Amino acid sequence: MLTLLSLSGTLGFPSLAGAVSAACGLYIILMMALMCVIIYSRQRKKAYILFSVAAIIIMTYEAMNLYSAGGGKIQLQGIVWKNALEASAFVLINAAVFQLYRKLKRVQTWTLLLLGALLILPVIAWTAGLLPAWISAAKLVGFTLFYRVLVLILSLVFITPRIGQPKKYVAGLFMYLLWLGYLWLRNDIPEEAGRSNAVLYMSFLPLLYYTTLFIILFERIVELLQRIYRSSITDGLTGLYNRKYFSGRLRRYMDQGIRVSVIFCDIDNFKKLNDTQGHARADEVLKQVAQIMEDELDEIGLTGRYGGEELVAMVVDRRAKVGHVAERIRERVAEESIVTISVGYSTVKKEMNPDELVKQADQAMYISKTTGKNKVTAYKAAEVKKSRAARAQ
Repeated sequence: MLTLLSLSGTLGFPSLAGAVSAACGLYIILMMALMCVIIYSRQRKKAYILFSVAAIIIMTYEAMNLYSAGGGKIQLQGIVWKNALEASAFVLINAAVFQLYRKLKRVQTWTLLLLGALLILPVIAWTAGLLPAWISAAKLVGFTLFYRVLVLILSLVFITPRIGQPKKYVAGLFMYLLWLGYLWLRNDIPEEAGRSNAVLYMSFLPLLYYTTLFIILFERIVELLQRIYRSSITDGLTGLYNRKYFSGRLRRYMDQGIRVSVIFCDIDNFKKLNDTQGHARADEVLKQVAQIMEDELDEIGLTGRYGGEELVAMVVDRRAKVGHVAERIRERVAEESIVTISVGYSTVKKEMNPDELVKQADQAMYISKTTGKNKVTAYKAAEVKKSRAARAQ
Protein backbone atom coordinates (compact mmCIF):
# COMPACT_ATOMS: atom_id res chain seq x y z
CA MET A 1 0.00 0.00 0.00
CA LEU A 2 2.75 2.44 0.99
CA THR A 3 5.65 2.79 -1.38
CA LEU A 4 8.91 4.69 -1.32
CA LEU A 5 7.58 6.82 -4.15
CA SER A 6 4.50 7.77 -2.16
CA LEU A 7 6.63 8.59 0.86
CA SER A 8 8.83 10.94 -1.08
CA GLY A 9 5.79 12.46 -2.75
CA THR A 10 4.12 13.04 0.58
CA LEU A 11 6.89 15.17 1.98
CA GLY A 12 8.41 16.67 -1.09
CA PHE A 13 5.86 18.84 -2.91
CA PRO A 14 4.26 22.19 -2.01
CA SER A 15 0.75 22.06 -0.47
CA LEU A 16 -1.17 25.15 0.61
CA ALA A 17 -3.67 23.11 2.64
CA GLY A 18 -0.87 21.24 4.35
CA ALA A 19 0.99 24.47 5.12
CA VAL A 20 -2.08 26.15 6.62
CA SER A 21 -2.95 23.06 8.66
CA ALA A 22 0.61 22.66 9.96
CA ALA A 23 0.91 26.36 10.85
CA CYS A 24 -2.42 26.41 12.68
CA GLY A 25 -1.54 23.15 14.42
CA LEU A 26 1.77 24.61 15.59
CA TYR A 27 -0.03 27.61 17.06
CA ILE A 28 -2.67 25.55 18.91
CA ILE A 29 -0.07 23.16 20.32
CA LEU A 30 2.15 26.07 21.37
CA MET A 31 -0.79 27.56 23.30
CA MET A 32 -1.41 24.18 24.95
CA ALA A 33 2.26 23.90 25.94
CA LEU A 34 2.35 27.41 27.43
CA MET A 35 -0.89 26.78 29.32
CA CYS A 36 0.49 23.54 30.75
CA VAL A 37 3.75 25.18 31.85
CA ILE A 38 1.89 28.02 33.60
CA ILE A 39 -0.55 25.68 35.35
CA TYR A 40 2.19 23.23 36.34
CA SER A 41 4.04 26.05 38.12
CA ARG A 42 1.00 26.40 40.38
CA GLN A 43 -0.35 22.87 40.49
CA ARG A 44 2.20 20.03 40.28
CA LYS A 45 0.28 17.52 38.18
CA LYS A 46 2.12 14.99 36.00
CA ALA A 47 -0.48 15.31 33.24
CA TYR A 48 0.85 18.77 32.40
CA ILE A 49 4.38 17.37 31.97
CA LEU A 50 3.09 14.70 29.58
CA PHE A 51 1.13 17.32 27.64
CA SER A 52 4.20 19.55 27.43
CA VAL A 53 6.46 16.73 26.20
CA ALA A 54 3.85 15.66 23.66
CA ALA A 55 3.50 19.28 22.54
CA ILE A 56 7.25 19.55 21.90
CA ILE A 57 7.14 16.37 19.81
CA ILE A 58 4.07 17.55 17.88
CA MET A 59 5.66 20.93 17.17
CA THR A 60 8.74 19.11 15.87
CA TYR A 61 6.91 17.01 13.31
CA GLU A 62 4.48 19.78 12.39
CA ALA A 63 7.51 21.95 11.64
CA MET A 64 8.67 19.14 9.33
CA ASN A 65 5.21 19.10 7.71
CA LEU A 66 5.37 22.86 7.26
CA TYR A 67 8.81 22.59 5.68
CA SER A 68 7.59 19.84 3.34
CA ALA A 69 4.40 21.72 2.46
CA GLY A 70 6.57 24.63 1.40
CA GLY A 71 8.44 22.42 -1.08
CA GLY A 72 11.29 21.22 1.09
CA LYS A 73 12.66 17.70 0.61
CA ILE A 74 12.89 15.30 3.55
CA GLN A 75 14.94 12.13 3.28
CA LEU A 76 13.45 8.68 3.92
CA GLN A 77 15.07 8.45 7.34
CA GLY A 78 13.45 11.75 8.30
CA ILE A 79 10.09 10.49 7.07
CA VAL A 80 10.35 7.35 9.19
CA TRP A 81 11.29 9.35 12.28
CA LYS A 82 8.51 11.88 11.63
CA ASN A 83 5.93 9.09 11.65
CA ALA A 84 7.50 7.60 14.79
CA LEU A 85 7.26 11.01 16.46
CA GLU A 86 3.60 11.28 15.49
CA ALA A 87 2.90 7.87 17.03
CA SER A 88 4.81 8.61 20.24
CA ALA A 89 3.04 11.96 20.64
CA PHE A 90 -0.31 10.20 20.24
CA VAL A 91 0.60 7.79 23.07
CA LEU A 92 1.68 10.63 25.36
CA ILE A 93 -1.42 12.71 24.59
CA ASN A 94 -3.75 9.89 25.54
CA ALA A 95 -1.76 9.15 28.69
CA ALA A 96 -1.93 12.86 29.59
CA VAL A 97 -5.71 12.97 29.13
CA PHE A 98 -5.99 9.95 31.44
CA GLN A 99 -3.70 11.63 33.99
CA LEU A 100 -5.95 14.69 34.04
CA TYR A 101 -8.56 12.55 35.79
CA ARG A 102 -6.78 9.51 37.24
CA LYS A 103 -3.32 8.58 38.49
CA LEU A 104 -1.38 6.05 36.48
CA LYS A 105 -0.94 2.85 38.44
CA ARG A 106 2.27 0.85 38.30
CA VAL A 107 0.87 -1.65 35.77
CA GLN A 108 -0.39 1.18 33.57
CA THR A 109 2.97 2.94 33.74
CA TRP A 110 4.80 -0.22 32.67
CA THR A 111 2.28 -0.74 29.86
CA LEU A 112 2.97 2.80 28.66
CA LEU A 113 6.73 2.20 28.71
CA LEU A 114 6.28 -1.08 26.85
CA LEU A 115 4.25 0.65 24.15
CA GLY A 116 6.97 3.26 23.81
CA ALA A 117 9.69 0.62 23.47
CA LEU A 118 7.60 -1.28 20.91
CA LEU A 119 7.53 1.85 18.77
CA ILE A 120 10.99 3.36 19.18
CA LEU A 121 13.27 0.29 19.25
CA PRO A 122 12.43 -0.92 15.71
CA VAL A 123 12.99 2.56 14.31
CA ILE A 124 16.34 2.88 16.10
CA ALA A 125 17.35 -0.58 14.88
CA TRP A 126 16.37 0.31 11.29
CA THR A 127 18.32 3.58 11.47
CA ALA A 128 21.39 1.69 12.70
CA GLY A 129 21.04 -0.89 9.90
CA LEU A 130 20.35 -3.76 12.28
CA LEU A 131 17.11 -4.89 10.64
CA PRO A 132 16.84 -7.24 7.61
CA ALA A 133 16.90 -5.58 4.19
CA TRP A 134 13.29 -6.52 3.45
CA ILE A 135 12.09 -4.18 6.25
CA SER A 136 11.92 -0.96 4.25
CA ALA A 137 11.04 2.59 5.21
CA ALA A 138 7.57 2.08 3.76
CA LYS A 139 7.00 -0.94 6.00
CA LEU A 140 8.11 0.98 9.07
CA VAL A 141 5.76 3.84 8.22
CA GLY A 142 2.96 1.31 7.77
CA PHE A 143 3.89 -0.17 11.14
CA THR A 144 3.56 3.26 12.81
CA LEU A 145 0.10 3.64 11.28
CA PHE A 146 -1.05 0.26 12.61
CA TYR A 147 0.58 1.11 15.93
CA ARG A 148 -1.51 4.28 16.23
CA VAL A 149 -4.67 2.36 15.41
CA LEU A 150 -3.81 -0.09 18.20
CA VAL A 151 -3.22 2.75 20.67
CA LEU A 152 -6.48 4.38 19.55
CA ILE A 153 -8.45 1.18 20.22
CA LEU A 154 -6.82 0.71 23.63
CA SER A 155 -7.55 4.34 24.50
CA LEU A 156 -11.17 4.01 23.40
CA VAL A 157 -11.67 0.90 25.53
CA PHE A 158 -9.68 1.72 28.67
CA ILE A 159 -9.51 5.52 28.89
CA THR A 160 -12.94 6.71 27.74
CA PRO A 161 -14.92 5.15 30.66
CA ARG A 162 -12.48 6.54 33.23
CA ILE A 163 -12.39 10.24 32.35
CA GLY A 164 -14.67 13.24 32.19
CA GLN A 165 -15.68 14.73 28.82
CA PRO A 166 -15.90 11.28 27.17
CA LYS A 167 -17.92 12.56 24.20
CA LYS A 168 -15.31 15.15 23.27
CA TYR A 169 -12.56 12.57 23.74
CA VAL A 170 -14.29 10.04 21.48
CA ALA A 171 -14.94 12.76 18.88
CA GLY A 172 -11.22 13.57 18.87
CA LEU A 173 -10.30 9.90 18.47
CA PHE A 174 -12.77 9.57 15.60
CA MET A 175 -11.20 12.51 13.76
CA TYR A 176 -7.75 11.02 14.34
CA LEU A 177 -8.97 7.65 13.02
CA LEU A 178 -10.26 9.32 9.86
CA TRP A 179 -6.85 10.90 9.41
CA LEU A 180 -5.09 7.55 9.81
CA GLY A 181 -7.49 6.00 7.32
CA TYR A 182 -6.72 8.72 4.84
CA LEU A 183 -2.96 8.27 5.29
CA TRP A 184 -3.34 4.56 4.61
CA LEU A 185 -5.69 4.82 1.63
CA ARG A 186 -4.50 7.93 -0.16
CA ASN A 187 -2.44 5.95 -2.68
CA ASP A 188 -5.75 4.58 -3.95
CA ILE A 189 -7.10 8.07 -4.76
CA PRO A 190 -6.33 8.79 -8.42
CA GLU A 191 -5.08 12.22 -9.36
CA GLU A 192 -7.85 12.69 -11.93
CA ALA A 193 -10.54 11.72 -9.40
CA GLY A 194 -9.98 14.86 -7.37
CA ARG A 195 -7.05 13.96 -5.13
CA SER A 196 -6.33 17.65 -4.51
CA ASN A 197 -9.82 18.14 -3.01
CA ALA A 198 -9.32 15.13 -0.75
CA VAL A 199 -6.00 16.54 0.42
CA LEU A 200 -7.62 19.93 1.04
CA TYR A 201 -10.35 18.52 3.25
CA MET A 202 -8.43 15.76 4.98
CA SER A 203 -5.42 17.93 5.81
CA PHE A 204 -7.47 19.73 8.42
CA LEU A 205 -8.38 16.60 10.41
CA PRO A 206 -5.23 16.86 12.60
CA LEU A 207 -6.12 20.50 13.22
CA LEU A 208 -9.60 19.50 14.41
CA TYR A 209 -8.03 16.84 16.62
CA TYR A 210 -5.68 19.39 18.22
CA THR A 211 -8.62 21.74 18.76
CA THR A 212 -10.55 19.00 20.55
CA LEU A 213 -7.54 18.28 22.77
CA PHE A 214 -7.22 21.98 23.57
CA ILE A 215 -10.90 22.16 24.60
CA ILE A 216 -10.57 19.04 26.80
CA LEU A 217 -7.44 20.41 28.49
CA PHE A 218 -8.89 23.91 28.92
CA GLU A 219 -12.19 22.73 30.41
CA ARG A 220 -10.42 20.36 32.80
CA ILE A 221 -8.05 23.11 33.99
CA VAL A 222 -10.99 25.47 34.56
CA GLU A 223 -12.78 22.71 36.49
CA LEU A 224 -9.72 22.07 38.69
CA LEU A 225 -9.12 25.76 39.34
CA GLN A 226 -12.77 26.24 40.29
CA ARG A 227 -12.49 23.29 42.67
CA ILE A 228 -9.33 24.74 44.25
CA TYR A 229 -10.96 28.16 44.62
CA ARG A 230 -14.12 26.62 46.04
CA SER A 231 -12.15 24.65 48.62
CA SER A 232 -10.34 27.83 49.71
CA ILE A 233 -13.57 29.66 50.54
CA THR A 234 -15.74 26.84 51.90
CA ASP A 235 -15.79 24.60 54.94
CA GLY A 236 -14.62 21.11 54.07
CA LEU A 237 -17.29 19.31 56.11
CA THR A 238 -20.50 21.22 55.46
CA GLY A 239 -19.74 22.86 52.12
CA LEU A 240 -20.86 26.22 53.53
CA TYR A 241 -18.68 29.29 53.11
CA ASN A 242 -15.92 29.58 55.69
CA ARG A 243 -15.81 32.35 58.27
CA LYS A 244 -13.26 34.46 56.39
CA TYR A 245 -15.18 34.47 53.13
CA PHE A 246 -18.53 35.00 54.86
CA SER A 247 -17.18 38.00 56.77
CA GLY A 248 -15.67 39.45 53.59
CA ARG A 249 -18.94 39.17 51.67
CA LEU A 250 -20.86 40.67 54.59
CA ARG A 251 -18.49 43.64 54.70
CA ARG A 252 -18.79 44.11 50.93
CA TYR A 253 -22.59 44.21 51.06
CA MET A 254 -22.59 46.66 53.94
CA ASP A 255 -20.06 48.92 52.20
CA GLN A 256 -22.42 49.00 49.22
CA GLY A 257 -25.26 50.17 51.44
CA ILE A 258 -27.30 46.98 51.06
CA ARG A 259 -29.73 46.21 53.85
CA VAL A 260 -28.32 43.00 55.32
CA SER A 261 -29.63 40.78 58.08
CA VAL A 262 -27.58 38.10 59.84
CA ILE A 263 -29.02 34.88 61.25
CA PHE A 264 -26.91 33.09 63.88
CA CYS A 265 -27.69 29.41 64.63
CA ASP A 266 -26.27 27.09 67.26
CA ILE A 267 -27.13 23.40 67.46
CA ASP A 268 -28.58 22.53 70.86
CA ASN A 269 -26.80 19.90 72.96
CA PHE A 270 -24.27 19.21 70.22
CA LYS A 271 -21.51 18.20 72.63
CA LYS A 272 -23.81 15.59 74.16
CA LEU A 273 -24.55 14.27 70.67
CA ASN A 274 -20.82 13.98 70.01
CA ASP A 275 -20.23 12.13 73.28
CA THR A 276 -23.15 9.72 73.03
CA GLN A 277 -23.37 8.94 69.30
CA GLY A 278 -19.88 9.69 68.08
CA HIS A 279 -18.23 12.24 65.80
CA ALA A 280 -19.39 10.60 62.59
CA ARG A 281 -23.06 10.88 63.57
CA ALA A 282 -22.56 14.44 64.81
CA ASP A 283 -20.89 15.41 61.54
CA GLU A 284 -23.80 13.90 59.63
CA VAL A 285 -26.27 15.98 61.64
CA LEU A 286 -24.18 19.11 61.15
CA LYS A 287 -24.21 18.58 57.39
CA GLN A 288 -27.98 18.01 57.47
CA VAL A 289 -28.58 21.31 59.28
CA ALA A 290 -26.22 23.09 56.88
CA GLN A 291 -28.16 21.73 53.89
CA ILE A 292 -31.44 22.97 55.35
CA MET A 293 -29.96 26.45 55.77
CA GLU A 294 -28.65 26.41 52.21
CA ASP A 295 -32.08 25.43 50.91
CA GLU A 296 -33.80 28.23 52.80
CA LEU A 297 -31.23 30.88 51.82
CA ASP A 298 -31.21 29.94 48.15
CA GLU A 299 -31.54 33.09 46.00
CA ILE A 300 -32.03 35.39 48.99
CA GLY A 301 -28.59 35.24 50.65
CA LEU A 302 -25.75 32.92 51.58
CA THR A 303 -24.69 30.69 54.44
CA GLY A 304 -21.48 29.97 56.35
CA ARG A 305 -19.94 27.96 59.15
CA TYR A 306 -18.75 30.29 61.86
CA GLY A 307 -17.07 27.67 63.99
CA GLY A 308 -17.88 24.33 65.61
CA GLU A 309 -21.65 23.87 65.64
CA GLU A 310 -22.28 27.57 64.95
CA LEU A 311 -23.77 28.30 61.52
CA VAL A 312 -24.58 31.73 60.12
CA ALA A 313 -26.55 33.17 57.24
CA MET A 314 -27.02 36.58 55.70
CA VAL A 315 -30.20 37.72 54.00
CA VAL A 316 -29.69 40.34 51.29
CA ASP A 317 -33.03 40.15 49.47
CA ARG A 318 -35.09 43.17 50.63
CA ARG A 319 -38.33 41.26 49.95
CA ALA A 320 -37.42 38.45 52.34
CA LYS A 321 -38.62 38.69 55.94
CA VAL A 322 -35.65 37.63 58.04
CA GLY A 323 -37.82 36.55 60.98
CA HIS A 324 -39.81 34.19 58.77
CA VAL A 325 -36.63 32.78 57.22
CA ALA A 326 -35.10 32.14 60.66
CA GLU A 327 -38.29 30.49 61.93
CA ARG A 328 -38.52 28.32 58.84
CA ILE A 329 -34.95 27.10 59.38
CA ARG A 330 -35.71 26.28 63.03
CA GLU A 331 -38.91 24.43 62.14
CA ARG A 332 -37.30 22.32 59.42
CA VAL A 333 -34.35 21.35 61.63
CA ALA A 334 -36.71 20.24 64.40
CA GLU A 335 -38.87 18.27 61.97
CA GLU A 336 -36.22 16.73 59.73
CA SER A 337 -33.31 16.01 62.09
CA ILE A 338 -32.70 14.58 65.54
CA VAL A 339 -31.58 17.96 66.95
CA THR A 340 -32.96 21.44 67.50
CA ILE A 341 -31.28 24.82 67.08
CA SER A 342 -31.27 28.10 68.93
CA VAL A 343 -31.51 31.04 66.54
CA GLY A 344 -30.91 34.77 66.77
CA TYR A 345 -30.96 37.47 64.11
CA SER A 346 -30.25 41.14 63.65
CA THR A 347 -30.61 43.68 60.82
CA VAL A 348 -27.99 46.29 59.96
CA LYS A 349 -28.45 49.86 61.12
CA LYS A 350 -26.59 53.04 60.30
CA GLU A 351 -22.95 53.33 61.36
CA MET A 352 -22.72 49.64 62.18
CA ASN A 353 -19.77 47.47 61.14
CA PRO A 354 -19.96 43.77 60.18
CA ASP A 355 -18.52 42.53 63.47
CA GLU A 356 -21.18 44.42 65.44
CA LEU A 357 -23.96 42.98 63.27
CA VAL A 358 -22.74 39.40 63.76
CA LYS A 359 -22.26 40.04 67.47
CA GLN A 360 -25.84 41.24 67.81
CA ALA A 361 -27.18 38.14 66.07
CA ASP A 362 -24.96 36.02 68.34
CA GLN A 363 -26.31 37.76 71.43
CA ALA A 364 -29.87 37.18 70.26
CA MET A 365 -29.04 33.50 69.69
CA TYR A 366 -27.68 33.30 73.25
CA ILE A 367 -31.00 34.53 74.59
CA SER A 368 -32.72 31.71 72.70
CA LYS A 369 -30.18 29.27 74.11
CA THR A 370 -30.64 30.40 77.74
CA THR A 371 -34.42 30.74 77.69
CA GLY A 372 -35.46 27.27 76.59
CA LYS A 373 -33.61 26.53 73.32
CA ASN A 374 -35.25 25.59 70.01
CA LYS A 375 -36.53 29.13 69.48
CA VAL A 376 -35.87 32.26 67.42
CA THR A 377 -35.01 35.62 68.97
CA ALA A 378 -34.70 38.99 67.27
CA TYR A 379 -32.00 41.30 68.59
CA LYS A 380 -33.33 43.97 70.91
CA ALA A 381 -30.92 46.03 72.97
CA ALA A 382 -33.20 46.08 76.04
CA GLU A 383 -33.51 42.28 76.11
CA VAL A 384 -29.76 41.87 75.75
CA LYS A 385 -29.14 44.18 78.69
CA LYS A 386 -31.67 42.24 80.74
CA SER A 387 -29.99 38.96 79.83
CA ARG A 388 -26.57 40.32 80.82
CA ALA A 389 -27.92 41.52 84.13
CA ALA A 390 -29.42 38.09 84.82
CA ARG A 391 -26.12 36.40 84.06
CA ALA A 392 -24.24 38.82 86.36
CA GLN A 393 -26.45 37.98 89.39
